[in-house]
Amino acid sequence: MARRILFGGTDPARVAEADSVAVLGLGRFGQSLALELMDNGTEVLGVDGREDIVQSLNGRLTHVVTADATKETVLRQLSVPDFDRVVVAIGSDIQASILTTSLLLRFKIPQIWAKAVGEAHGTILEQLGVGHVIYPEKDMGKRVAHLVRGSMQDFIEIDEGFAMVKTTPHSAIMGIPLGQTDLRNKHQVTVTAVKPDGEPWTYATAETVLRPGDTILVAGPTRKAEVFSQLR
Repeated sequence: MARRILFGGTDPARVAEADSVAVLGLGRFGQSLALELMDNGTEVLGVDGREDIVQSLNGRLTHVVTADATKETVLRQLSVPDFDRVVVAIGSDIQASILTTSLLLRFKIPQIWAKAVGEAHGTILEQLGVGHVIYPEKDMGKRVAHLVRGSMQDFIEIDEGFAMVKTTPHSAIMGIPLGQTDLRNKHQVTVTAVKPDGEPWTYATAETVLRPGDTILVAGPTRKAEVFSQLR
């Protein structure tokens, strides 16, 4: 078992009782995830086998520990079985990822997210029974590819074949209420929100009139939303 170093003085059992998440593996993905959770008010137990990484996060996470997450006794000492939500962010060691995930499934953790570094890794995780398999590099690559192809400001694929796009409205739908544009029939997309220039986001309605300088969120089939964003 790797030597354990505890920082912050917070009992892991107390962290587990809060609205909290355990993040196992604090590489670039795990760190980014853990710090974002902290910024949004979620308490985080972070675990990694590299002492230098753990020391760099001292005081930035609710509780951060140097430990071997593949060991059942270690995870029990850290009260990981008491967490409702655990993320396995181990990417560099596929065997460690699978062993750790198997333990979490044995603990019957209600919600497990596990990072996959490739299709074979992801398939194994899915076969084990992980409900949320994450492909950070693959998903980011797909997202950037869509941004490069079109004139979108941002792109999120909600599900296979359905996306939400941040873009600017083309001239044909400006100056008239959205309800009169017949967008769904003509383009199979829906404008869901609008951000007038210099103002906050607001919901789009049938009475919304778009102006030059506006930014919009468009939802629809991925290819349709992408084509719509290219219209000018």
